[in-house]
Amino acid sequence: MSSTVRKRIQKKFKIRGYTLRIDALDQILSFTNRFLGAEDEALDLLLDHLQSQSQKLGVKSSILDKEPVSRVIASLLAADDAVEEDFISDGAVSSSTSAIRVIDAFLIPKFRYDPIRKQFYEHTGGLHIHGDASAKAALYKDRFLLLYQRVLRDSHFSKPAFHTEMSHYGSCEIAPIQSLVGQMGRRWVMGVISQLEDGHFYLEDLTASVEIDLSKAKVTTGFLSENTIVVAEGEMLVSGIYQVITCGFPPLEDRDKSLKSLAQHDFFGGGTLTKEETLRLSELEKRSLNDMFVILSEIWLDSEEVMGKLETVLDGFESQEVVPSLFVFMGNFCSHPCNLSFHSFSSLRSQFGKLGQMIGAHQRLREHSRFMFIPGPEDAGPSTVLPRCPLPKYLTEELQKHIPNAIFASNPCRIKFYTQEIVFFRHDLLYRMRRSCLMPPSTEETDDPFEHLVATITHQSHLCPLPLIVQPIIWNYDHCLHLYPSPHTIVLGDKSEQKAFKYTGITCFNPGSFSDDSTFVAYRPCTQEVEFSAL
Repeated sequence: MSSTVRKRIQKKFKIRGYTLRIDALDQILSFTNRFLGAEDEALDLLLDHLQSQSQKLGVKSSILDKEPVSRVIASLLAADDAVEEDFISDGAVSSSTSAIRVIDAFLIPKFRYDPIRKQFYEHTGGLHIHGDASAKAALYKDRFLLLYQRVLRDSHFSKPAFHTEMSHYGSCEIAPIQSLVGQMGRRWVMGVISQLEDGHFYLEDLTASVEIDLSKAKVTTGFLSENTIVVAEGEMLVSGIYQVITCGFPPLEDRDKSLKSLAQHDFFGGGTLTKEETLRLSELEKRSLNDMFVILSEIWLDSEEVMGKLETVLDGFESQEVVPSLFVFMGNFCSHPCNLSFHSFSSLRSQFGKLGQMIGAHQRLREHSRFMFIPGPEDAGPSTVLPRCPLPKYLTEELQKHIPNAIFASNPCRIKFYTQEIVFFRHDLLYRMRRSCLMPPSTEETDDPFEHLVATITHQSHLCPLPLIVQPIIWNYDHCLHLYPSPHTIVLGDKSEQKAFKYTGITCFNPGSFSDDSTFVAYRPCTQEVEFSAL
């Protein structure tokens, strides 16, 4: 392991024009060992300071010995300790709850991909809730380009240096759908599955559309539905229909690889961090092993049985030596849908007040924990369109009198915990994805529906890749549901049974329905450990 790190250190210094003596290399190795998981950032920071202070340090040669390296490392560690002391003394991390930053969906910055310049740029104009027709077209274009630029970096789909016919293995270059006209033989294409005519499905990209036949297609893991973006191999028939032979989702990209291509753009919405801040937060995160999030979904406030079970949960955590940093309560908060036929809003308001009294009666939880509320698909609100705004203030005023620091978040919402990026989404997604599936998914890798769901949303880089007619989305705010770069954790609140699945380094779990089967989850963000719980 150390030999690999040594080679990496030598390579980085050689790129900057330096050669290291053995004693200097040992010194740098001990420095990087202090920042496990962030070695590259520590090395870049060290090199930046070394180059900027080369004259002051008396570095006159490209061969570095121990003395100048030790002086730079000592100054960096001293500065880090001083900043950390200030950080703590200012109360920034006086408690674990202050490390939690909640990001509202409607405040997430919007980025678009320019296929000519091959780079992202931030959208700076206003975003209207009621967009015009061009906003709907832009929604599909942005989704496609987001995945297309990712696929182009994949070694299997990049253009080969020499022309070869490699269909079943090796490089599989993506061809524009427009180029299929008059072509014979197998071709790889990428596009959005659309139903332009009743009963007839098409594959569309930015150049053209072609009718497809999926009857003989071999599919991969995931739910293939209308609106999903796929990579397909097939050939044109005489009838002008593209016969699909193999069909699957665009390959997933490692989070670190995505970040390197983004040129420091803040896609998550938590703000960009300098290398010094990233290293400091990584250190603080390692010391927060006791931090825990308790997540409950489907809490019916109008059910005495559910409220009794909830009080039992709060009593249990009140007696713990270390109380949870955050409680996440996800809707629905009423056993009946809050639609036009619902006339008990005043009663629901008082029930939220009773919940506030219940929480306020637990002194340690009230003082040391934070409480976040995320609306469910059938909770009160202007509409069922995504993303959903927080719960109406009318309903939550009584609760806030007892819990002034309660957080009322959008659905979906995001949390930044030190360096961890966590996405929360409350929707009965599994049932709806299975209903909208065009053909049964492959069972070669797994037959678990939840694992198929996780594969679908991660490969699509989107929380809800359903047809807009099934689940409406605000056109100008579709980017709020993007999952790019891949977050560390995705919490999918769903009516279905409690599940957890770690997929390509992403921790995904469903806390289950607290009202139906009394299940919930205790999650430790620092270790990404999911603890299933039930009464």
